Amino acid sequence: MFYILEIDDYVRVEPELFSLQPKEAIKKQLEKQFQNYVDEELGFVIKVLDVSRVGEGILIPEDPAAYYDSTFSLLVFKPLLHELVFGEVTKITNFGAFINIGVTEAMIHISQTMDDFVSFSKSNALIGRNSKRSLKKGDLCLARIIAISYKVLPPKIGLTMRQIGLGKIEWIEEEKRKSKIQAEKTAKAETKAKEKKEK
Repeated sequence: MFYILEIDDYVRVEPELFSLQPKEAIKKQLEKQFQNYVDEELGFVIKVLDVSRVGEGILIPEDPAAYYDSTFSLLVFKPLLHELVFGEVTKITNFGAFINIGVTEAMIHISQTMDDFVSFSKSNALIGRNSKRSLKKGDLCLARIIAISYKVLPPKIGLTMRQIGLGKIEWIEEEKRKSKIQAEKTAKAETKAKEKKEK
């Protein structure tokens, strides 16, 4: 899930940024500090949005930097269990697929790609035995996060598409069409039964 976090903290500004106005120097320092930053508490820091408050600078003996009591905001992505994510398949392997979910890649095990027996084909696709559905590089999907591990960074994120309303976008649209057709058939049958009963 995406969040905007507002943080109050002292920011250490390095001497090479002293020629800038304090607010600009703090923002540049934060951009450097949070570039490619990921941790379990914050998640993925995407961007430093703003520095809204700059307090007085403090100098510490034997440290050439200045410390500013500041308030700043960050745009972050923190993956949550059971969260729905949209992404594009970037790689197919014999054990599953990797899906780019915008900020990072997540992995979906072959057994979680669809509600079918799935095999890895010679054409680099995952194919369902009974449904004949295929998942390949470039496909757009809707999935649910079922595992997050911060033992390594960036964290490993596990996905599933074996639930109603999840999967490759074409599969979801196909299921919607089938449901609509079934609903229309049911409505017609109910109307006929009602008309027959009234006669």
